[in-house]
Amino acid sequence: MGEGKELQGRVALVTGASRNIGRAIALALADAGANVVVNARKSLDEARDVVKEIEKRGGKAVASLADVTDEQAVMTMVRSSIDTFGRMDILVNNAAVRDVTPIESIDYATWKRVTGIILDGAFLTVKASLLALRDSGNGSIINIGGMSGHTGAAGRPHVVAAKLGLVGFTRGLAHDLAKDHITVNCVVPGLIDTQRGASSGSKTAHQHQTIIGRRGTVDEVAAVVRFLAGPDARYITGQDWHVNGGAYLG
Repeated sequence: MGEGKELQGRVALVTGASRNIGRAIALALADAGANVVVNARKSLDEARDVVKEIEKRGGKAVASLADVTDEQAVMTMVRSSIDTFGRMDILVNNAAVRDVTPIESIDYATWKRVTGIILDGAFLTVKASLLALRDSGNGSIINIGGMSGHTGAAGRPHVVAAKLGLVGFTRGLAHDLAKDHITVNCVVPGLIDTQRGASSGSKTAHQHQTIIGRRGTVDEVAAVVRFLAGPDARYITGQDWHVNGGAYLG
């Protein structure tokens, strides 16, 4: 990705942005000139650290603590973001949770917690942001999926269901929002080095290997998000963008 400021004047909200892929996305969008709302569920300090890094690079950002499964909290976060920056143009639904539990041990509360964060959270943030994204005239929604949603993974039926659900949500939204000049795409990371190991999980890592001989970096995922949020991607919508080094050829 070049050194331009193709997102100058635009505003982005990134959920789950305090660490790993979300953090890299927030930094990449800020480097492109966007003002960024850095969302976290629990750690305001971690979100503020990302804000400080953005500011050190010359960008503008604010931290926002909100649970994406809490409709009122999401609405408050979006309103506050718009009050701060005056608009919203880019929504990145990155908030997720990892859990490895065989189906016989998954109770309904666990199922609802996992699918709620990944899938319901994306729905709630889209609903809360929709008016502002329409007002943008060039809105972008980017959902962050997962390779396991396409390949399956042992002990993760709830995660797999939610991640693949994001693909369906992406395609449905692309149809509904095209008339509003809002593009909707899904970025699907594969085996990515993060603080907690490969982003697709240890079970998937044993089953799938990249054909280029290494795992990806969070910055490589963020670069794709930056592109899809930018002016050169306005003819792209409803698509899955796999970033996996050839571990899965969809």
